[in-house]
Amino acid sequence: MTPTPKTLYVHDDLTALASLRPETARLARELLDLVRRDTRVRVLTLPAQVDAVVAQGPHGPFALAIGLAVAGEAVARALHARAGWFPVIHRVEVTREENGAGGYDLATGSAAPLAEQLAPAAGAASIAVVDDTVFSGLTLGAVFRALPPGALGRTRAFCLRGVEASLPALRALCPVTVGVAAPGRLLDDVSFINASGLVRRGAIRRVGLAPLAFFERPEWIHAWFPADAPKIIACCAELAHQLER
Repeated sequence: MTPTPKTLYVHDDLTALASLRPETARLARELLDLVRRDTRVRVLTLPAQVDAVVAQGPHGPFALAIGLAVAGEAVARALHARAGWFPVIHRVEVTREENGAGGYDLATGSAAPLAEQLAPAAGAASIAVVDDTVFSGLTLGAVFRALPPGALGRTRAFCLRGVEASLPALRALCPVTVGVAAPGRLLDDVSFINASGLVRRGAIRRVGLAPLAFFERPEWIHAWFPADAPKIIACCAELAHQLER
């Protein structure tokens, strides 16, 4: 059973995504208004999180920044635009997928194995690994361990947001700077989601199965937003339909 977290952080990457058409923009505002009605919810914006990371500097410029998938590359570019830390950004493809046994496997899709994708780090004098969220730490930890021999000692990681309880194991391997670090137990006390994941398929990836949006897991929506779950699911379904047009 999915627990209802005491605090749910929702990163608003939906407003920009839905801004191109009046109808999708209206639905996005409606959805975020519903989300905000729950007093346990904290809505995060990109500029505020970037500022929180930069405030823990200065750093760099790094010889190489490794962005983890589309989201990590976007974070690296946003941080570079604000602070100039990452003049060279190399994206690697890695994501976690539900394995049907209650856990997750890491996958690189059609890209090369992770160690091969990380080969350019071998000659870099300083390395940044950049992601959007530290949740369980599975992905970031796997990247640390797949770096070329000796590279980890020249590496620092940066994330916009993360669960504080997941950080010690990662920081035992490499320094990690996090913009918004939330205290508490994973899932029970605190959780993080992207607002776009509520409506876009790919938020939930499954081994051998089609990806899903969060609204397609109604039990999760009921756990996250117990007071307004039916309204949120209906709004998500309509917005997903509009965005796919």
